[in-house]
Amino acid sequence: MPMQLTQLNLPPYPVRLAGTSERPTIFDVLRRRYVALTPEEWVRQHFVQFLINQKGYPQTLLANEVKLQVGDKRLRADTVLYDRSLQPRMIVEYKAPTIALTQRVFEQISVYNLLLHVDYLIVSNGLEHYCCRMNYEANSYEFLADIPEHEKVTS
Repeated sequence: MPMQLTQLNLPPYPVRLAGTSERPTIFDVLRRRYVALTPEEWVRQHFVQFLINQKGYPQTLLANEVKLQVGDKRLRADTVLYDRSLQPRMIVEYKAPTIALTQRVFEQISVYNLLLHVDYLIVSNGLEHYCCRMNYEANSYEFLADIPEHEKVTS
């Protein structure tokens, strides 16, 4: 039985699906290949397209499934935005639409940020999206009303 694809709170785009009904795949524009279509991947692909098409993020500065290591632990950040000197500026963490965006999700992305020390953190389940800007001098963060345009993030 094919997976039910949830209508997301993100703009539609021309999705490229392949695979079989038992093992569906979706084209990942950043990895340039088809990947397993999971509810989380459905959210990731829509959010990446939103960043590129609506918010002006250059596709060449975004990366999916970025490998990180903390001691013996190997982690993967869902999406990372880099600036033109290839310094990480933003981490995006995705969850399936059925997963609530709880404190645990923010704790997960915070662990990634201990390594990357970015300016912006975003979490999304495709229905809700939260973005916060880090303030390292004040040891605090501020939630933003909207996902910032690319030029605001890199300025």
